[in-house]
Amino acid sequence: MKRLTIALLLATLLSACGQKEDPAGHTKTGTQLQDAQSEQPRVETNTSSKAGTRKSAINEGTFERLSNQLIERMWHLFPSWAISNGYYKVAAELQVPDNHYRREVLSFARSSLNQFSGFDPESLNPNARTDLALIINFLNETIWKLTEFKPHEWNPADYNVSHGFALILNTDYAPLDDRLRTFSERLVKVPAYYAAAEKALSNPASPQLILAIQQNEGAQSVFGKELEQKLANSGLSDREKEQFTNRLQAARKAIDEYVVYLQTLHAQMEQADSFRDFRIGKEAYEKKFQFDIQISMSGEELYNRAMKEKDRLHLKMDELADKLWPKYFPDEKRPDDILEKIHKVLEKLSLNHASKETFKSEVENQIPELVAFVNEKDLLSLDPEKPLIVRTTPPYMRGFSVASINAPGPYDKNANTYYNVMPVDELSDDRAESFLREYNTYLMQILNIHEAIPGHYTQLVYANQSPSLIKNILGNGAMIEGWAVYTERMMLEAGYGDFQPELWMMYYKWNLRTVVNTILDYSIQVKGMTEEQAMELMMKQAFQQETEAMGKWRRATLSQVQLTSYFAGYMDIMELREEIKQKLGDAFDLKAFHEKFLSYGNAPVPVIRELMLADIEP
Repeated sequence: MKRLTIALLLATLLSACGQKEDPAGHTKTGTQLQDAQSEQPRVETNTSSKAGTRKSAINEGTFERLSNQLIERMWHLFPSWAISNGYYKVAAELQVPDNHYRREVLSFARSSLNQFSGFDPESLNPNARTDLALIINFLNETIWKLTEFKPHEWNPADYNVSHGFALILNTDYAPLDDRLRTFSERLVKVPAYYAAAEKALSNPASPQLILAIQQNEGAQSVFGKELEQKLANSGLSDREKEQFTNRLQAARKAIDEYVVYLQTLHAQMEQADSFRDFRIGKEAYEKKFQFDIQISMSGEELYNRAMKEKDRLHLKMDELADKLWPKYFPDEKRPDDILEKIHKVLEKLSLNHASKETFKSEVENQIPELVAFVNEKDLLSLDPEKPLIVRTTPPYMRGFSVASINAPGPYDKNANTYYNVMPVDELSDDRAESFLREYNTYLMQILNIHEAIPGHYTQLVYANQSPSLIKNILGNGAMIEGWAVYTERMMLEAGYGDFQPELWMMYYKWNLRTVVNTILDYSIQVKGMTEEQAMELMMKQAFQQETEAMGKWRRATLSQVQLTSYFAGYMDIMELREEIKQKLGDAFDLKAFHEKFLSYGNAPVPVIRELMLADIEP
């Protein structure tokens, strides 16, 4: 039965893969290859002698060697991705995303797929077997993206050099002078990079075009006065400084010209009303869903489940609203409509919030409280040596999310982790008030659990300790986001907030956002939901403030499937926890479950389930 389960799991995973860099140098989630099978090299299976020879030659040592070779080749093809993983040997390289480069990536993917498809999964141990599935998924996705999905033609936001340069400049992996020399060498190809980007784009979608303009305008902050000051104070020779300055000016010019090109293109396409539809449709959506999410249901099935969960959460919130009503509205009759009643209670609670000047500092001040609670309740072990720095989101990363984590990769585990927080103080007073009512005192706590302790930050620290580089590098977004959502519930269950009904009320609102993310994403990308319908869903049924809803609409037009990862991963983790509890009975230990779960890196939850069940079976 165990062999059959693993075989079925592998069959499912062959159509899935996790987060990785695309040919433009950005981390993106994958999509499925179904219709391009004719493009893939075939592995001969009709000759028994060949099959037998191949099986006899395959062993785990060979698999490990080839996996290491694959990773090394990937870093040279995707140097920006390598830098984000802490692999700085290729930091001076910058890929130019032209047709030659894409053909090189396609050749790599096809030849590697042919090589790894020859392994018999039954000849490998469970860890290697699941690594094999992730590798094949990554290669399949790469081929599909280049031959069918083709975001390099319609997503100008994929072209942005700033993140890799920022990591080189701000990560102390080497003395500053050495990093400046690397920075200088990498600058050489920036003009060619953006020239190739302009040539590749053919019919961009409007939201992606607007984001590309915003983020590339922000990219200039990486190449600004602070960099000039570091160069002036460095130990580089006068000749090196002159060379650096000339390259820097050429790079700035290339970025400026790309922004002007995008602005001109946007104006022309807007006048002609000729933008590509940002909606990808059901067929592409389901392919992408199978790659990104990796659960045993389709995108449509998850959507239907989310619709039912939305109704269940409304009933939970109605119960709490009845409990809180006498406290906050002692002289007012309760509305008959449960959504109106819930809305009034939430609005009252939302008045308790930070100011736009203090929001970032209050986020920062809460982190030690979360650490203390996790340690007190012994929920999992935290490493006090891993720094977490709260900062304002850099300009070149803005426009997508309110908060995010930038964690070091497995090759540079001790580098800083950054908790990026949107610059609320830059908002107008009315937009800031709407934002702060959304991220009120209660929801700020849930946000910090999700992003920091014991959510993303903690999970990514554990991921860097995983012995499997493949599971870490080819990580699954549903597992990563699902863990963060799971920790919200887990912390409140453990007594965080002393079971305060106000906090639980806001938690259900936050959890409802997770569910509605799935409904929103599928409805927009597949069912053609309009902005007006989306705003009604978010504001009336999910009780979101207007600023939050507007931001989420924009995000849902910029990405596909990613918004479903929260609900899908959370659901899978909760079900796995219950399954393990049933098997272990009184021997179940929550801390042990957490640490075992996190020890497998960023693997999909079904993969982790298989490995955990194998570990506890006699």
